[in-house]
Amino acid sequence: MNRVVLVAVLLTVAAASSAATILIVNSRTMGKPELTEEQRSAREKLFGSGSELPSVKDRQEMRPRW
Repeated sequence: MNRVVLVAVLLTVAAASSAATILIVNSRTMGKPELTEEQRSAREKLFGSGSELPSVKDRQEMRPRW
């Protein structure tokens, strides 16, 4: 009986901590404002746009030099 109570308490603590974590993470992402046009252009300049990469022509792909 003692082992059953211990497992039940551990499961309850694990469920409560995971629920608290989910609530904390969701509350942080809800308050984020959308990016301004200036921020969006700076991000695209730094990381590149989301467009496809240009095709590789004449087998010029990156290869090791060894």
